[in-house]
Amino acid sequence: MTTLSTGQLLLLALTAALAGVLNSVAGGGSFITFPALIFSGVAPVSANITSTVALWPGSVASAGAYRRELAQQDRSFVVVLALASLVGGFLGAVLLLNTPQATFKLFIPFLLLFATLLFTFGRSITQRLRAAGFTPTQDSLLSLAIVAVLQLIIALYGGYFGGGIGILMLATLGFFGMDNLHEMNAIKTVLATFINGVAVVTFILAGNVLWTAAIAMVVGALVGGYGGAALARRIDPRIVRFFVIVVGTVLTAYFLIHG
Repeated sequence: MTTLSTGQLLLLALTAALAGVLNSVAGGGSFITFPALIFSGVAPVSANITSTVALWPGSVASAGAYRRELAQQDRSFVVVLALASLVGGFLGAVLLLNTPQATFKLFIPFLLLFATLLFTFGRSITQRLRAAGFTPTQDSLLSLAIVAVLQLIIALYGGYFGGGIGILMLATLGFFGMDNLHEMNAIKTVLATFINGVAVVTFILAGNVLWTAAIAMVVGALVGGYGGAALARRIDPRIVRFFVIVVGTVLTAYFLIHG
């Protein structure tokens, strides 16, 4: 197990605080925490696991802020997607735990590239697909089954790596015909909490969490998330999105060259 110095733990806490701010404003916090752990000498799989554990409490807190929007949703619709999230998140976490460190290291640049592309083009792709006329309704059992399968796939990816799952879920909900961004964000946040929550429990039971780093980063992420909620009203989300895209692109190139 990796041993981290006090200076490294402080740096990871500050990094997690920045990630908390990013998640509050525009998302993309894992683009910061995951590489920070790797650069601190943590093995790739352990870094991904610890990053997920560190950011999860922040997502739980965010989910609680959407109680009013969630109360307006069809309960059976949310329950079906929540069950798909739990199953997929668990399967993804188990897959990660059974991936050798060396193999996962080879995947890193491609996972980062996929997540960066999703973060960059996800919204425009969703808008174009919706403009093409695919807007099923929640009353259709076939449509619900299709979206549940899509959510299962997203959750599988989320439990394994997780970068960009918010964009994927917003796209899926958009396909379903939802157009209220606040309600979409509410469902997305809750489903992400289920995906990462079952993954976190799986990781903890398997004993693969680097707790010294995780605890320091949880504190940083909560502080950053709280401060980010206030900053969100003042910072243009486009600036934050541009920053995350640049970071994702640079890190993808770095791991492609030095992986």
